[in-house]
Amino acid sequence: MKKTIYPFLTVLLMIASSFTILVSQEWKITDDYSIKFSGGDPSGTFGGLKASINFDPNDLATSKFDATIDVSTINTGNGMKNTHAKSEKWFDAEKYPTIQFTSSAITKTTNGYEAKGMLTMHGVQKEVAMPFTFDNNVFKSSFSINRLDYNVNTAEPNHGASTFTVDIAVPVTK
Repeated sequence: MKKTIYPFLTVLLMIASSFTILVSQEWKITDDYSIKFSGGDPSGTFGGLKASINFDPNDLATSKFDATIDVSTINTGNGMKNTHAKSEKWFDAEKYPTIQFTSSAITKTTNGYEAKGMLTMHGVQKEVAMPFTFDNNVFKSSFSINRLDYNVNTAEPNHGASTFTVDIAVPVTK
């Protein structure tokens, strides 16, 4: 009986250890993150970031991002523009309260990494590729997005910029 239980316990210990290693790769967002968008008028920031970040540069196959931004946290620096941006005409924050990104694959690139996945905004889902770096426990990404691709104020396509640059910096801890 002892001969069969020891190998079983050894295998069980190995499985538990590998699970602990996988769990230890989950990162927590610190409060000093920033999500900025620019493209002329308007420009500003978003807050309300919530995310599940599982990232291991040595095991990208098991790495995954699932992040949401609270649309009602938009801040253009102008109260009237904020109200307008949250209205039905633009983001329609009441009907579409979040912007979400869920990765499907993370790969190594010459300049860092790339996260491919679904970006959902204003009820529209599109596959995107977000380049990013990870240095000193900070994720950084910069990419462009066209609001018209997500049906954001398509009634007035020339009202404000259609393409925006999004700059993200997310410090994390374990």
